[in-house]
Amino acid sequence: MIAAIERSEIDYMTDRMLAIQSRSGNPEGIEIRSFDDAVAFTSKTMPWPAFNTVKGVTDANLEHLEEILDFYRSKGSKVQLEIVPSRVGPDFLRRMAELGLHQSGFHCSLVMTPEQRMTAVLEQGSNVERIVIRKLEADEFELYATLHCRGTGLPDNGIPHVRSNNEVLHDREGWNFFVAELDGVPAATAVLFEKDTLASLTFAATLPEFRRQGLQRKLLEHRVTEAFSRLNKLVVGQCAFLSQSHRNMEQIGMKLGYIRTAWTAL
Repeated sequence: MIAAIERSEIDYMTDRMLAIQSRSGNPEGIEIRSFDDAVAFTSKTMPWPAFNTVKGVTDANLEHLEEILDFYRSKGSKVQLEIVPSRVGPDFLRRMAELGLHQSGFHCSLVMTPEQRMTAVLEQGSNVERIVIRKLEADEFELYATLHCRGTGLPDNGIPHVRSNNEVLHDREGWNFFVAELDGVPAATAVLFEKDTLASLTFAATLPEFRRQGLQRKLLEHRVTEAFSRLNKLVVGQCAFLSQSHRNMEQIGMKLGYIRTAWTAL
């Protein structure tokens, strides 16, 4: 189960970064490097940890650890290693500390099987009939980018970049974009990625003025239903520990798979 959860995260990130890299001239400076089963992602123009991270790290990467750090130094990027419980042992953790890395955060991965979905209770709140979930149309990525940026607190000058980096995913196999409308007004968005019977809830955001209306719970329920209708065997979602997203996922019946740690350079 742990391996499947981690694989789903690697798959969606790899596909997303390859799509962005495929834009003419690779304007975001995307590079992907493999070290055995570990995959290192980096971007010149997107310095945030989500785009400069190493997934799939195991004890087998101990001999590559300095090479991984040198790869990021050569790019002028700050490295983040995602460490999943049971995948590395004390020697690996000790070596990271010796090389100047420190534990800098936690992140949760939650899961749901089809059997868990069958026993989950659907939302019956007062806003249910006011919410409509629909697929994002090909010409609506300006809307998606606006919901994305304003829902996550990014400035509006980031809207063109978010639009371009997600528009390339629209016709790409496995990617599904959704919009939630409240009383006919687009108020939230969410994304689903599917590959090899694994489905990932990769992103979600709600405009601040529409929060606490049940939009994200409905988007979660909708994506889970879509995923299992196409015979996926597992749905995986990521969130900050005890965040509203964490609570929403548990409320629809998802269970904690593991809490991974992030390690970054001092």
